[in-house]
Amino acid sequence: MALPKPAAGPDAKSVMTDVDYEKFCEFFYRKTGIQFKENKKYYVERRIASRISAVRAESFRDYFTMVRFQSSGEELQHLVNDMTVNETYFFREDYQFDALVDGILPAVVSRKRPGDRVRIWSVPCSSGEEPYSIAITLLERWAECDCWDIEILASDIDSRILSEARAGLYSERSVARVSTALRGKYFRPRPDGQFQICDDLRESIDFSMANVVDRTQTGRFRDVDVIFCRNLLIYFDDIVRRQTAEMFFDALAPGGFICLGHSESMSRISPLFLPRKLRGSIVYQKPLSAE
Repeated sequence: MALPKPAAGPDAKSVMTDVDYEKFCEFFYRKTGIQFKENKKYYVERRIASRISAVRAESFRDYFTMVRFQSSGEELQHLVNDMTVNETYFFREDYQFDALVDGILPAVVSRKRPGDRVRIWSVPCSSGEEPYSIAITLLERWAECDCWDIEILASDIDSRILSEARAGLYSERSVARVSTALRGKYFRPRPDGQFQICDDLRESIDFSMANVVDRTQTGRFRDVDVIFCRNLLIYFDDIVRRQTAEMFFDALAPGGFICLGHSESMSRISPLFLPRKLRGSIVYQKPLSAE
């Protein structure tokens, strides 16, 4: 009896015509806000070829039809997971953590009563290094940490990377900037050479999936005091950047702050926010209602 042959994986170079590529990019842009240029065609085709093989679709057009009309949206989520980039590590751009504890949070709590809630949102949170870094920074460096009801929210469009964030397993490279003392306090070394964040921290972060261009998914983020959104807006065009800035404006409490990546500037995107320089870091503040 002859064994069935495995389905041959499609050649990435033959998956899509130029017209197919344009249609796909327009669809993906509408769904995620992420824009792929012509120079990304090979990158996109390789990932689509992999998904075509995985679902055993006959052609790109059959696969694209499934992605567009599948009621569950499961395959679109697989595609989003494959297309998004998740590159981060603990205490990345740590000058903003200095600004957080020495400038942002004192300004935030000056308008609150002791015991009030302080909400911090990390988006996109990728594999969790940023929200965990925020939590460690508050515990180690903010003397008033115990005086407030701190809630750290973390979201990403990639469901697979969120599972990794919840597991809290990290390589030596990810924790390279974590001191030996902090590793001993907040991580457990594993026989495979990885480090796992302690259970208390893992349970303290609220991880959830959210697409920033979908208001039905971001609607629950309200009265946020601080947003960390670093190196996301560079993937968007001007239209989606403005829409995302407006969404963040609605999510922030009056007087709340947003931190962007070092190559990003809210002043070039939207006039809604006031630029502030705190501890050498440029951050952006939502005006108080009285201003």
